[in-house]
Amino acid sequence: MAPEDLVRDHTIYSCVMGSRAFGLATGASDTDRRGVFLAPTPLFWRFEKPPTHVDGPAEEQFSWELERFCELALRANPSILECLHSPLVERLDDTGRELLSLRDAFLSRQVHVTFTGYALGQRDKLMADVRRHGEPRWKHAMHLLRLLSSCEALLRTGALTLDVGEDREPLLAVRRGEVPWPEVEARMNRLTARADEALSRSPLPEAPDRARVEDFLVRTRARSTRSPRSDVPAGSEAAGTAG
Repeated sequence: MAPEDLVRDHTIYSCVMGSRAFGLATGASDTDRRGVFLAPTPLFWRFEKPPTHVDGPAEEQFSWELERFCELALRANPSILECLHSPLVERLDDTGRELLSLRDAFLSRQVHVTFTGYALGQRDKLMADVRRHGEPRWKHAMHLLRLLSSCEALLRTGALTLDVGEDREPLLAVRRGEVPWPEVEARMNRLTARADEALSRSPLPEAPDRARVEDFLVRTRARSTRSPRSDVPAGSEAAGTAG
């Protein structure tokens, strides 16, 4: 089965991400689409496994196989967790609804490490830009502020909200280069400190509910075995690698 067929015929959830999901879109913004597909269980019985992810087939489209998606979400991968909370859902079946019902099972205090860790790495790159070119990549600076703010709010409230709401204009001002870099850097430092402070009082659990997610995955794989959609022609080969 070709990778594009897995996305076309077996997607359980797809959404719009990027600036449009964050409430930061402008007239020049692309439409980034992300999705989750469920590879038919019989494809895993072969030596060559179905792909863990598929880039495309449309432009700005990327999808993960369900198991890989769950693994990354359990590790508190920021992009994956945000994908689960997009306000712009385009495709959703019953399995996708069950996946979304598990959103809280993936959330834990581990987000402090992954969100702020990613942000600090990006800040180092922005500071290198300033040293070399006199200014950072302003779009990246804007999204870094957004991510840190999202992390602080998630730790404080236990809820992950993507749309920046009333922060839209201040963030877009950063993107346009209208805010001096020292002020942007000071904002980053304040948000990081607030996230650190929120961690100790966070309503989030110490670890995600791995058992609950695994139960969902096992039941879904078993159901796929019995589903007519899981039929694989005898001469077909599973496309992709298990990288």
